[in-house]
Formats: sequence, structure tokens, C-alpha cells
Amino acid sequence: MTKIMILEDGEENLEVLTAMVESVSKEIEVVPARSLEGALDVLQNTSEPFRAFLLDINLDANDENDISGIEFARKVRAMRQYEFTPIVMVTSLAHLELQAYRELHCYQYIVKPFEKEAVQELIRKVLSHTRVVEEPHIVVKSEGVNYKVFCKNIEYIKAIPRGVSIVMKKEELTVLYTSIKQLLEKLPHDMFLQCHRMYVVNMQEIDYVDTVNGLIHMKNGHTVEVGVTYKNDVRKRINE
Repeated sequence: MTKIMILEDGEENLEVLTAMVESVSKEIEVVPARSLEGALDVLQNTSEPFRAFLLDINLDANDENDISGIEFARKVRAMRQYEFTPIVMVTSLAHLELQAYRELHCYQYIVKPFEKEAVQELIRKVLSHTRVVEEPHIVVKSEGVNYKVFCKNIEYIKAIPRGVSIVMKKEELTVLYTSIKQLLEKLPHDMFLQCHRMYVVNMQEIDYVDTVNGLIHMKNGHTVEVGVTYKNDVRKRINE
């Protein structure tokens, strides 16, 4: 099934929008939420990833300045698996569209009241631009530009003054004001190994480990040092 979350506080609007979205395909499963708290709970407790999000910007009819939908979108975008998942904002407040577009890279927006054909066409476009399974990747900023780096292309990462350098098979990318620790939080744990306070290696790119001399030999000929305090962890991870 293709899971799509709809965050909408109005019961009638939620029912109408759900029916419109599910009418596109029998393979679509809408997961509804009526509050920021409810949406966060669903997001944290789902096992199958969402293919798209339809988020009402304003979840408080008594407060025209409420932007709970945008707050939720920020949390979604902060999760590595949803960095590029389509987010569609649902709004009747035109002045909030631009904030969502600029900050959160939203796919499009739907204006209330809903038009069935427009909603259906939008959902078809959204799903045609997404993939069921996306290869592991991270997004980093270098010289003001965001780069999507696939983990399989990373050989190792090394700390440099004021940042890190991502050494890939064909190029090297400098990322300032980011630490090894911060990158490790984004990288798949089962794929990457910190072997030194200055280095993280892609375990799939290791040729062999020289435990005597404390060196990791990579497949492309590079060598990476193993720190004394990391030797036991390296030995354990390599032998798993």
C-alpha cells in the first residue's frame, strides 16, 4: 500500500480530502491526523514510510496566526528519510504559502474549498515523482549549495579545520561548520564506522584492516588511521 498522511483539523474537510485522495487508487492508504500532537505520534510509530504528506497549515480555527502545519513540516524535513518526500500544504491563507515554499521546499499547495479533479491530478503527479525505496543518502551544504550525497558513493569522511571533507569515489566535498559527530547522526549505522576521532569509513569500501599497524586499507588504495581508543570497536564491527 501507498501511505499518505493528511493532517487536517476540520472533521468534514478531513473526510472530504481523504475520499478524494483514496479515489485515485485502491493502493492508497490515507493515515489521518487532526492535531500536531496526533501527527507526531503517527510519524514516530509507523513502520512503513509515507510517500507524501498533505498538511493543513492552520490547525486552530480560533487563531489565524497558527502555523502548526508548518511546524510539523519542519519536523518531517529534519528526518533523513523524508528530506525529499513531497509535502503538499493545504491552506486558505495565501500569505503563508510562500513561507512554506521557501523554507520547506513544498511540492505544491491546495486551496480550500477542495476541487476533486484538481486534488486527484495533484496526487497522481506526486506519486509519479516518488520512488518506493530510496537509496540511503545525506544532504549537506557546501559553498551555499545543498548536495544530495548517496552513501554508497562515500569512501570515508575526515575532519578538517572548521568542518569535514567527504571523500567519494570520484570527488571530494568540503562541508564547513559540520562535525564528524553531526554527520554520524545522519549516516546509516550499519554502513559507517568511526575508526578515529578524525575519520569515519564506509565499511563496504574497506579492503582489509591492518590491526598490527592500526590502518584500514580502502579498496581504492587509500589508507585510514585507526585510533587507539577505537581499535576494539573496529575489531568488533569488522568481525560481526
